[in-house]
Amino acid sequence: MERTAKPVDGVLYEQFLAGDTTAYDQLMIRYGDCLTVYLYGYLHNWQDAEDMMIEAFARIMAKRPRIRENNFKAYLYRTGRNLAFRLSSRNSRSLQFSFEEYDADIEGSELVEDLITGNEQRRILHICLERIEPELREALWLFYFEGLSYKEAAAIMRVNVKRIDHLLTRGKKKVREELAKEGVTDANR
Repeated sequence: MERTAKPVDGVLYEQFLAGDTTAYDQLMIRYGDCLTVYLYGYLHNWQDAEDMMIEAFARIMAKRPRIRENNFKAYLYRTGRNLAFRLSSRNSRSLQFSFEEYDADIEGSELVEDLITGNEQRRILHICLERIEPELREALWLFYFEGLSYKEAAAIMRVNVKRIDHLLTRGKKKVREELAKEGVTDANR
């Protein structure tokens, strides 16, 4: 059986710019759910997160910005994050990246399910992540859960790459410490 490679984001985006709306649909399918989960980490409301995801895609579709070949995902997440911050400023609430109220068992949420197996492990990890600083938590989420590069995570969080490296190093250390408090003995893996 021959496998067909998925087109990279840059190719799909260029196809969209050339008039192929199905290419943009593929990008929405590829990143819509993941972006919604990420935005939920700020907004703590699924409806708002989904609205901001749709708005982020709509803005890119309407403005058609020039995006470097492999930076579509980072550009999309930064757009969504900016929209979430604007929404929160209208609602007079400050944002911190958190999954304290997140229920990973919501139907269709394979992202966390694929990365963390078992209800107990997931519960412990969520407890530990909530105990660390929001900035560390967000950097860890973008890098490990979303699979973004240091450069892409830095662009989304509006910090430099060296800062992302520092946040990830501190974040991993803090999570290991919290996991050890929960009795997870192989936290250094």
